[in-house]
Amino acid sequence: MRKVKEHDERKNEIIDTAQKLFSTKGYGQCSVNEILTEIGIAKGTFYHYFKSKEEVLDAIIERTTEIIISRAEAAATVKNLSPLDKLMQIFVAIRIENEMDSTLLEEMHKAENALMHQKSLRSVVTQLTPILVKVIDEGNKTGIFHAEFPKEYMQIFLASALTLLDEGIFQIEPTQQQLMFQALITLLSKMLNIESNLLLEKAALYWQQ
Repeated sequence: MRKVKEHDERKNEIIDTAQKLFSTKGYGQCSVNEILTEIGIAKGTFYHYFKSKEEVLDAIIERTTEIIISRAEAAATVKNLSPLDKLMQIFVAIRIENEMDSTLLEEMHKAENALMHQKSLRSVVTQLTPILVKVIDEGNKTGIFHAEFPKEYMQIFLASALTLLDEGIFQIEPTQQQLMFQALITLLSKMLNIESNLLLEKAALYWQQ
């Protein structure tokens, strides 16, 4: 039991240190040797836990994605909550900017760190889509939604929303961002085949939380 704890502690130490260095130096500019020096471990110890620097990056992104997924799963399983409300709560769960290192977020959006952002987007879309599909299926069965392609629609919506509303990618004025938000919600209403004003009102209510 102690060995397992020591293993996890060392692995987390590497992840924490790498995240700090990626935030301050940038992923592309940070080497494995710098991570080793910062912690004070041998190269063999690093490669015992990770095969490469990119694998450490995957662990950092997975840690962030787990926050989103745990929140989304909690929202999707709330009893006596309509599929529409579950859907809105899941979308709110994606907003974790306050819990992430702001410097790391900035680094992710730099052109030279495109790999970080691509991996993050893929991780969220891949893991969040099945949760959303379950809610859509529930709505289809109860007649609230009439979505013909739940999985494909959610993949399209997530990829679009996570990209177009990302201020690090598209630095648009608040007014334009609001229009984009309305357009995305209108698109979602068409995917779900429900009245757009109903979804806009519901989305606006949740987005203020």
